[in-house]
Amino acid sequence: MTSFGVSSMELPVMRRRLGMFCLLYLVLLVTWTSTSVVGQVIEVEPNTSIHQEGYCVWYGECGMNNETRKPYNCLYNGPARSLPVHDHELLVELCPKFVKGNVSTCCNGDQLRTFKNSMSLPLQFLSRCPSCMFNFMTFFCELTCSPNQSTFLNVTKAETEKGNVSITSLDYYITPVFAQGMYKACKDVSAPSSNQKVLGLLCGRSARDCNATNWIQYMGSTDNEQTPFQITPRFVAKAEPMEPLSAITYSCNQSLPDGREACSCQDCQAACGPQPEPPSPPVPWTLLGFDAITVIVGAVYLAFAFAVSAALVFHYHYWMPQKALDSDYGPILSDVDRERQNLLGKLNTGCARFCFCIESYLQTTFSCWGEWCVRHPLPVLLVSTIVIAVCSAGLHWVVVITDPVELWSAPNSRSRLEKDYFDTHFGPFFRVEQLIIRAPNFNKTIFTPYFTAPDIPFGPPLGKDILHQVLDLQLAVENLVVNHTGDLVSLKDICVAPLSPYNNNCTILSVLNYYQNSHDVLDHIVKDMFWVYADYHDHFLYCVTAPMSLNDTTKLHDPCLGTFGGPVFPWLALGGYDGLNYHNATALIITFPVKNYHHDPTKLALVEAWEKGFLDLVSNYTNPNLSISYSAERSIQDELQRESNGDLITVLISYGTMLLYISLALGHIRSISTVFVDLKISLGVAGVLIVLCSVACSLGVFSYIGVPLTLIAIEVIPFLVLAVGVDNIFILVLAYQRDERREGEDLARQMGRVLGNVAPSLLLSGLCEMVAFFLGADLCRGIFLQHRCVEQSAGWSGPAAFHARCPPVYFVVEDGLDYTTVHGQNVVCGGVGCNPDSLVQQIFKATQISNYTKIESVAASWIDDYFDWLNPQSSCCRVNSNGSFCNASVIDPECLLCHPITTAAEHRPVGINFTHFLPMFLEDNPSPKCGKGGHAVYADAVRIYSNETKVGPSYFMSYHTALSSPDDFTTALRSARNIASNITHMFNVTGSTSRAFPYSVFYVFYEQYLTIVEDTVMSLGLSLSAIFVVMVVLLDIWSALLACLTITMIIVDMFGVMWMWGVSLNAVSLVNLVMSVGISVEFCSHVVRAFVTSAQGNRLQRAHHAVVHTGSSVFSGITLTKFSGIVVLAFSKSRIFEVFYFRMYLSVVFLGAAHGLIFLPVLLSYIGPPTRKATVVVHHYSKQREGDPLDRNEPQASVGGWY
Repeated sequence: MTSFGVSSMELPVMRRRLGMFCLLYLVLLVTWTSTSVVGQVIEVEPNTSIHQEGYCVWYGECGMNNETRKPYNCLYNGPARSLPVHDHELLVELCPKFVKGNVSTCCNGDQLRTFKNSMSLPLQFLSRCPSCMFNFMTFFCELTCSPNQSTFLNVTKAETEKGNVSITSLDYYITPVFAQGMYKACKDVSAPSSNQKVLGLLCGRSARDCNATNWIQYMGSTDNEQTPFQITPRFVAKAEPMEPLSAITYSCNQSLPDGREACSCQDCQAACGPQPEPPSPPVPWTLLGFDAITVIVGAVYLAFAFAVSAALVFHYHYWMPQKALDSDYGPILSDVDRERQNLLGKLNTGCARFCFCIESYLQTTFSCWGEWCVRHPLPVLLVSTIVIAVCSAGLHWVVVITDPVELWSAPNSRSRLEKDYFDTHFGPFFRVEQLIIRAPNFNKTIFTPYFTAPDIPFGPPLGKDILHQVLDLQLAVENLVVNHTGDLVSLKDICVAPLSPYNNNCTILSVLNYYQNSHDVLDHIVKDMFWVYADYHDHFLYCVTAPMSLNDTTKLHDPCLGTFGGPVFPWLALGGYDGLNYHNATALIITFPVKNYHHDPTKLALVEAWEKGFLDLVSNYTNPNLSISYSAERSIQDELQRESNGDLITVLISYGTMLLYISLALGHIRSISTVFVDLKISLGVAGVLIVLCSVACSLGVFSYIGVPLTLIAIEVIPFLVLAVGVDNIFILVLAYQRDERREGEDLARQMGRVLGNVAPSLLLSGLCEMVAFFLGADLCRGIFLQHRCVEQSAGWSGPAAFHARCPPVYFVVEDGLDYTTVHGQNVVCGGVGCNPDSLVQQIFKATQISNYTKIESVAASWIDDYFDWLNPQSSCCRVNSNGSFCNASVIDPECLLCHPITTAAEHRPVGINFTHFLPMFLEDNPSPKCGKGGHAVYADAVRIYSNETKVGPSYFMSYHTALSSPDDFTTALRSARNIASNITHMFNVTGSTSRAFPYSVFYVFYEQYLTIVEDTVMSLGLSLSAIFVVMVVLLDIWSALLACLTITMIIVDMFGVMWMWGVSLNAVSLVNLVMSVGISVEFCSHVVRAFVTSAQGNRLQRAHHAVVHTGSSVFSGITLTKFSGIVVLAFSKSRIFEVFYFRMYLSVVFLGAAHGLIFLPVLLSYIGPPTRKATVVVHHYSKQREGDPLDRNEPQASVGGWY
């Protein structure tokens, strides 16, 4: 140990620290000396000992801040001086309260002009709220020109240069009451074009982190690069000998003494009244403390079970024995012809007679038709071939749809009509190319800010090395050039450049735009040998809170505004973060909006060619550190093509499997020697070809009349038709195989008789399916492609979880609103004097309950920004002597203010003044001199008629909240339509005939979900009703009821399977449900008709007869055929085939077979329709005429009853 208590091991450390301290002192000494000598600037002790009313601390300007290029004020601690008369007008404009008496101030004309230039940009944003602007101007007027300046200002530093003493630092004493009053009046003022609070632009941090203290500190700090010298606020109530500024302030909901109104609700929360509350969720419906639906379903089930049990007990213990057929009328074995006529006349009355006549007519007609066809095979084949050829020729004009909009929405649907209106007046919504990038092999990094701030974790993709690698990929996309038929296409040729032609940089929504898409800016760092004062971390944290900033408040002083001239909102460029902690993001989202030449095929082909190159580039891009998911606008069309082509082999195998089964099942092998003859392969192939020819004919006919198709529909329709057609083939073939040719009967007559027996059943099922498909498809428009399935199969299921989708929503005001009147302006604007229920105000109120309305941000209001742009104090609107527009950044003495202010219009332009300057506003680019130029944000938002005397349609853009599930998208659409409906109602109440509607790019895809339940009920109800009507006509009412009950049970079970198997209810599943109704007919109609037409004894025997003679055809013809083909679809790579076709088709086959072949026969055996007396009579009469002995053991039916 040393004598000072320091160990020998600590001495080297102390020596190193002492050496570093000496080195630092030497460096600072040399730096200070060189600065003092080279700059010839000498820091002096300021002398402002007089602090009393009527005295100043400065007067005039002298010296210049070399960094900000703003002048210093000259030190002057004397009495206030009289302002020259020629500067009075400027003082009246800026600080009218000082225009009294001899007008003595502490500022001269030069200071007033500098003051006006400095206030130009803040006033453009704060003028929306008069009380805020008044308090703000009071703060700076007192600072700049107050004759009592010395009572609240104290100079702390000054420097002498060329004999002038310039102030470089001072203290500004302010009472906390004044500071809080100024802040509270301004904290809610919004900037319509950026959907942000103005304090987010003026406070150096996000509006939510801004308060009175740090706002005033930031405005006085030289770090903002606008203030030439340091102004340090001192928030004290008393400070002898100082008298802190305690000028009067006005709250935002107060009117000003000069008559200006209070701020609007959008800019002043205190003026809004009670905050809107979302409707309370519906109270759950309960019975006995349990879910009511569960209780009701359980009660119904128990009641049904009890009724069935009671019926069985009653049947077996109390039912009378079965009566014989000859009970009251005697045996019907003699004089058959006479007896037949008598019985038919007595028994077949009303519905029974009608049904029997229909049945007899159909059997006779089909028997004659079948016999004629067999006797004339060549004409039949020739005519059939010609018809098939003519119909199939229409396939030459087939149109295949791949456009998702055409697939999802009907041309006359509301969303489609509104989309077409938007596209016609404002241009199609731009196409989107997007990258979602993660860094799965990296962990979070910890950023330790300078000095005492706590550590901040940064997500894996926000490491500098990863950002450099992502920037390389982004630059590769920017520099991508594609050759399309000799034309070179680059991103700059097709991208959205909002400030073109003054700024041709493409819009790229990426966090790398915070760094100007530059590796050098990303590497920008301010440090010395000891500390890192600021680097890319600090810049990122600042930019996510103030993306519109031209200068961050760190020592980097780099801009956040993108190179394209617009902001990059963090929720559009980052994903996987929690709350507002964007630094925790786990994914980067890069979006390239490009122009949508939807109505120009030539230019659209160029865009699609570049998109293909983009997809090829990113799909082949290799970087082991990056996980890249990607999508282009054409991805859905490409996915449609890929889905169809990729599963073509699977579909062909499925068809082949069904064909093989049909060929084997139709055969009847008698011996090994005749196996190839008995297999009936040619019969099976011929039957399948007939079915496929019917498919080709139907597609051809619809191609003739211009009905477009989809690739997936072309693949699925044959699959569906085989289910129907093959069943008919099996019924006909098996009926022929079971029949024996009668004596004296040739082949033609036998075939006619067989066809006459089975064709009515085929007609019944075919007609039921036709009307069911027709009426059901009238509401569910064909087979659509589920957007979510495409998204998942395209590789977006994972990254989509990181993508906080905040799609823009446009509230469109149709033509008809007169904006040139105060009334027309008040119903849409959101500033002072506007109606409390105006369009902008209603959208603003919706943002206050965004969890319910799904509206994230206030509307970008072109009309409010136009009023601010016209405000003379903003210096934005200027014209030359010849009337041409003069940009605010142009320094030209001939440029004069527009001054379109009229008292009658409450300081707003009306009449010709409104439309005269509006085109100038829409062509003016925002700049540091004028941030209200409308070209970047509103160039396409307003349509002006060619004569520039009337404003046509316009839109007000907002954003939805983050949407991820179909329920979110549907709720957002419904909410936006409710808001628009309220706005339209407000228009109508105030006398306007205009209409408002919302538009977002996803509405056409999710509109179906608004009415999907109603559409499902309507489609299935119409289908079942049509089936019921057909069965009533061809069978009877009771048979129709039982068949429809069975089909309904199949559909109800289908809903249960969909829930258990994760199949959502949408347009695709709705179409499949309608098809399930039709397929269920195949399982039920043949069995029911066989039961009805059976001449057996009681219901049990007739049910047995129906199952034996018809059930086998149904089981082998549709159940096993479909099963053999459906199983193959389980191996499909396509999500749409695997989910919506494999799962649903397999379910309907099993459920249909179980209900049609098990449940329905049992049901018929208990409560089936009674035997038709006429059927029994005809059955026995036919046997008697044919010479067959009547089997006494055959079950007989009694005229008086059937059991």
